[in-house]
Amino acid sequence: MKRIAVFCGSSYGASNIYKEGAIQLGKELVKRDITLVYGGASVGIMGELANTVLAEGGEVIGVIPTLLEEREIAHPHLSELYTVHTMHERKAKMAELADAFIALPGGPGTMEEFFEIFTWAQIGLHQKPFGLLNIHQYFNPLVSLFDHMVEQQFLQEKYRSLAMVDSNPSSLIEKFTTFEPISVKTYS
Repeated sequence: MKRIAVFCGSSYGASNIYKEGAIQLGKELVKRDITLVYGGASVGIMGELANTVLAEGGEVIGVIPTLLEEREIAHPHLSELYTVHTMHERKAKMAELADAFIALPGGPGTMEEFFEIFTWAQIGLHQKPFGLLNIHQYFNPLVSLFDHMVEQQFLQEKYRSLAMVDSNPSSLIEKFTTFEPISVKTYS
């Protein structure tokens, strides 16, 4: 695994613990010689994550749409920055560049990016590991929703298990190393 795409917020959230979690993840990526692929911004925990990887001597690839280039303040010191036209192109480029995906706490945009990767895995558009870094139990309500989806038979357990969850960056990435792709979803 050479590159991990990380979806995360362009704000810091309500607690400094989210910033600290992003810093821990950044250090773990560099320790494992994994390149960060992310949204390209210099603000929020997105910026903290990139700054940490760069400060630790790692490589960072950003992907930012022109619409957000000025608003999210594109990071000026990345190893590489792709500027794309749309949010759809951003997600597609990040997916193309990455070997795995992690979502950090964030808002609807972060969730939308994560859910697209989840959906793409179900229908066979990729066979890459993905998960939630559950900093400060941020994702507990979402994990409960996944379980409810299984219980109500809107999500099969084999697909539910694709979404790995851990509160520790090292153990989440370790789970990725043992990832086994599953069969593509069919309707019969």
